Amino acid sequence: MQSIIRKDLYKNNMSARDRFRRVMQFQGVDRIPNFEFGYWDEVYGIWQRQGLPGDVNDETSANKYFGFDRFGFCPINNTTLLMPPFEKRVLEENDKHKIIVDEDGVKSIINKDGTSTIPKFLEFPLKNRKDWNQLKKRLDPEDPRRIPGNWDSLISGYATRDYPLGIYIGSLLGHIRNLMGFENTAIAFYDMPDLMDEMVEYLCEFNITIIEKVLSFVDIDYANGWEDIAFKNGPIISPAMFKKYLFPRYKRIVEVLHKHGVRVIFTDCDGNIMPIVDQWIDAGYICQFPVEVAAGTDPVILRKKYGQRVLLIGGVNKHALIKGKKAIDAELKRLEPIINQGGFIPHVDHRCPPDITFENYLYYLEQKKKLLGF
Repeated sequence: MQSIIRKDLYKNNMSARDRFRRVMQFQGVDRIPNFEFGYWDEVYGIWQRQGLPGDVNDETSANKYFGFDRFGFCPINNTTLLMPPFEKRVLEENDKHKIIVDEDGVKSIINKDGTSTIPKFLEFPLKNRKDWNQLKKRLDPEDPRRIPGNWDSLISGYATRDYPLGIYIGSLLGHIRNLMGFENTAIAFYDMPDLMDEMVEYLCEFNITIIEKVLSFVDIDYANGWEDIAFKNGPIISPAMFKKYLFPRYKRIVEVLHKHGVRVIFTDCDGNIMPIVDQWIDAGYICQFPVEVAAGTDPVILRKKYGQRVLLIGGVNKHALIKGKKAIDAELKRLEPIINQGGFIPHVDHRCPPDITFENYLYYLEQKKKLLGF
């Protein structure tokens, strides 16, 4: 099969926006876009001791330093679910950790040694219908703070952009999981099915109301949802529950997006999503991200099973980068056939952990760029 990378036809004169749109349609390009997903907070300090410049200390500066392609998001505020958020407070602190209440009202322990990517959760603000009715007061889609004050100037600038622009389409269950806790959410579908149905329905309408404010004014290239409702053994709820509670709401969100010409629709869900991928695709969420190989979600298997029905972003096993150059070469060689097919923008399948060395990461980026057509 001929690669979509066609240097003989396309002479490195495509815009970043053209590349993204064409790759996502399995069409020929001069090269494939070069993106990465980011890094654990601890990585910057470790890599600086291994050669990374000291002023590269966050994702924005890292993207610039490594030369990744530009992409953008409309800055609508349905990423911060609660508005106003809870006041962030430190309840207790010692040399090793602090106990906080965060912006979602979640009480947790944060380690002070830098390993705080996943805190230890102690208490959640959503336990019952009374709590939901209180939280709903912070979930007004008509709140003017949901849309940036410089909206008119942003629209004008977007009209002449040369990079792909996305819109965040929210979450149906991921935010509920954040507010209730993983185990509590799973149990609630049995103990409080009516409340769970009501909350999912509310969030569906909440997100549709907000995104329709944008889609009428801006030509969007992709839509990005977020769930994080799976772990290494599978999703938090069964496929049957997914079908009942989530699938019809996803379809309604997709109908709105399709009405405005948005076809590249994906959701960010870590873990093993294999039992529910078919439902996401059938609903119209055709792009899977970040395709976490270590958890059992493999881009090669997905492409073999679903063909061009599925688009993929991510999918490079982070453990190969930990092991070293031979493992990196083997992983990229494994992915090369589906990279050449199109519909796939490869990058590390989650944020880089600190046990990936700076040397290994640089080697990976250089070898990946060769496959992308640089």
